[in-house]
Amino acid sequence: MDGSVTGVQDVVADLLADPSTEQVASEMMVLQSIYGDDAIQPWKSPANGKPGNEHSATIRYVVSLNLPAHEDVSIRVLVSIPYSYPASSPPQLQLLSRYIGPFGVDSSLFGSILRTFISTSAVQWSPGTVCVFDGLQNVLERCENWYQERSYKDKADEVVRPDTPLVDHPLHEKEEDLPGEAPENAVLPEGIQIIAVEPIVDRKSVFVGRACRISHPSQVPLIIDHLTSDRQIARATHPAIHAWRCKVGNVLHQDNDDDGETAAGSRLAHLLSILEIDGVLVIVTRWFGGIHLGPDRFKHINHAARNALEAAGFLDQNEESGKGGKALQKGRRR
Repeated sequence: MDGSVTGVQDVVADLLADPSTEQVASEMMVLQSIYGDDAIQPWKSPANGKPGNEHSATIRYVVSLNLPAHEDVSIRVLVSIPYSYPASSPPQLQLLSRYIGPFGVDSSLFGSILRTFISTSAVQWSPGTVCVFDGLQNVLERCENWYQERSYKDKADEVVRPDTPLVDHPLHEKEEDLPGEAPENAVLPEGIQIIAVEPIVDRKSVFVGRACRISHPSQVPLIIDHLTSDRQIARATHPAIHAWRCKVGNVLHQDNDDDGETAAGSRLAHLLSILEIDGVLVIVTRWFGGIHLGPDRFKHINHAARNALEAAGFLDQNEESGKGGKALQKGRRR
């Protein structure tokens, strides 16, 4: 039996053992029956390959789907199930695929999928209703339309410019432009102002904190894409360790990303939680200097984030940092 299938069965068995997560387990089994046993996989941290649901109130799994009219083209969607689902909170869907076929996915598609259950133009969710299948079908439809539009445009461009060299194709770009690095010139959402603070340097490793106010979760991938379109940031060891919290109506949405630094994102999320800050995105970029810092790296990530929150006005400006009573660095606007 395939290892990924076994892994899903283990997750489902654990969820069935807890009455509060029985509905989530049943829904996963239904999705398997619809999309196939191999379509559902437990979410694993990119940093260490371990399941990402440990020590977390959020259940995460990945669904691999083929576009209805193009079965050779597939997408991967991360499903995040909050503890309060389906009673009082909807799930969250995130497109993991950087490319659909040969076309690099743009920020607008990423953002629209993130808004699946919090947009009036997507899937309507009501408390107590399981809805992951409806959300995935909606994502498939949008990705299909997006892919079709670019296929038609690509064919039209070939007619207009028949001599376009093959090297311009996304799959033939140089290594530094392959998936994993965001497209250049990603546009920052209107009204967003990112505050960056002075770097923290320790044994040649550099940590830079940034923070900004957000009014909607859909802004998060656009801001991350904007930052990582800067080649200096994109080439960092961990370009965008981040966490965010934002209310839509009376529902609090939140998430985090380690960006390869295991457990760093959840630590930032904990920081935002204990500070009780909403409408915020905090990002820490780390350049590794070649010397391992051990637990000190988490201290620096936390300090860089807190400094950015202070500079962006999320904390009392008169508050002193918890280490040595030294006033926090004043931020610079980006």
